[in-house]
Amino acid sequence: MLGLLGLGLRAGKVIVGVDGVRTGLRAGKCALVVVAADASPRALEKVVRLAEGRGVPRVVGPGSAEIGQRLGRPPVMVVGVRDPDLARGIRAAGNKSAVGTED
Repeated sequence: MLGLLGLGLRAGKVIVGVDGVRTGLRAGKCALVVVAADASPRALEKVVRLAEGRGVPRVVGPGSAEIGQRLGRPPVMVVGVRDPDLARGIRAAGNKSAVGTED
């Protein structure tokens, strides 16, 4: 999952951070939201409710420090994925991780 997010960032197909993801959700530009496992209640309230209201699926990723490190940033609580194909790949990677397979 983290590898795909990194590729998406380099390709300009992801949005990083709570404010950016909220803006992307409102504009209908997010196909998926990745939420850090340790995201703050405030971040969850701001993003998850909006994603649910817009019908955008979400997956729980690793911790915010790990996501941020992989993306070359400080801790990241949420990432919005713009590209539907990338979103499908991340969801598939998330499902494999859930059963013990590496991403």
